[in-house]
Amino acid sequence: MSSTREYLDFIMDQLSELDDVSYRAMMGEYVIYYRGVVVAGVYDDRFLVKPTPGACKILPNAPMEIPYPGGKPMIMVEDIENRGLLRDVFNAVSKDISG
Repeated sequence: MSSTREYLDFIMDQLSELDDVSYRAMMGEYVIYYRGVVVAGVYDDRFLVKPTPGACKILPNAPMEIPYPGGKPMIMVEDIENRGLLRDVFNAVSKDISG
């Protein structure tokens, strides 16, 4: 199953408070970049983020999901309407990846 453009548009609107967020379509799904680095994606209309230490600290009880067959587990963000939470998670992942 592929993700819908409507779900992606909703997620991108939720992330609109952040600067330098972009996405790229890949085989019916969407990879989301923050400050030029892959931090998340939309897979089968699920919003998944990289399980970095900072993201795991912010979302300690979030379920881990496989984005696609053979993919590594990612954190499923269930509270996608909480813009502050999304901002904090993106900043944490970006910090963890960039050092």
